[in-house]
Amino acid sequence: MSGLLGVAVLGAGHMGADHIRRLDQVVSGARVAAVADPDSERAKEAVGGIGGVVVHTEAEAALDAPGVEAVLIASPGEAHERALLAAFARGLTVLCEKPMVPDSAGALRVVEAEARLGRRLAQVGFMRRYDTEYQRLKSLLDDGRLGRPLMLHCVHRNVSSPPHFTSAMLVNSSVSHEIDAARWLLGQELSAVTVLRPRPSAGAPEGLLDPQFVLLETKGGVVVDVEIFVNCGFGYEVRCEAVCEAGSARIGAAHTMVVTAAGGAREDVPQDYLVRFADAYDREVQSWVDATRRGRVTGPGTWDGYAAAAAAEAGVRALETGARTPVELAPRPALHDPA
Repeated sequence: MSGLLGVAVLGAGHMGADHIRRLDQVVSGARVAAVADPDSERAKEAVGGIGGVVVHTEAEAALDAPGVEAVLIASPGEAHERALLAAFARGLTVLCEKPMVPDSAGALRVVEAEARLGRRLAQVGFMRRYDTEYQRLKSLLDDGRLGRPLMLHCVHRNVSSPPHFTSAMLVNSSVSHEIDAARWLLGQELSAVTVLRPRPSAGAPEGLLDPQFVLLETKGGVVVDVEIFVNCGFGYEVRCEAVCEAGSARIGAAHTMVVTAAGGAREDVPQDYLVRFADAYDREVQSWVDATRRGRVTGPGTWDGYAAAAAAEAGVRALETGARTPVELAPRPALHDPA
């Protein structure tokens, strides 16, 4: 491929608009060729000042727009399955934001559809795999210098939750990042989920079970705990500590700037995931563009999206029942066997 990769962006909300900006201003080798959003005015605002972009209200129309060679899906999760299958039918490479598909049955249909093609077309947007701190931790665990991992301690805090946020979404939207990160860091599938419910914070909206304490078990015997607190009020924090047989490693605590002045010190706390993980998003999209231009698909795939959906579903059941809940996975298609 010699020219710029023509990308159709599906969804022009908070995430989609940021990806449109990223493709236009940050990433090399690509251009925004089309945008689809049910709110055409929002889509037009997102592409303001970018030449040569066609705007549609229907996803399929954007996929069929002239010059479209790849698709970035940033629409709401319930629209992802249809968009993915439409992209597969057209042979288009896809970068799909998480959740790939919110329910495991739909996610499995996507896995099976891709497997029938006999080749990978989709990368799923688990951007923490592209964060430099997470990558350093992954390398450290892989080389075995600290011995076998025994536990992961994770913290995931947001300033506040959007109005539509539900108690289940703390698990299937927020903790889905830790679910994928744990699978990737440890190289193990998850086997069970337990969710403990502290008393809700006074800062949480009425009826929202926030915070929660999620326990993930892996098939290799590692225990992962996740504090998820989406209305902490002060900032966006993501931390992870791996405890191994011969040592531990912690990331996330120093990802900030400290300003010293006037006899005191002030530490900045990111207020948004687009700030904290800006570099990771840039590297993720650049990696996807580069691979697509070479005719390849890399990074987390549809099986990772399905495994995360299955674990998140088990987590929601655990939240609702208070019981330890097994994670049930279908047989893994040969296309998605680990390399």
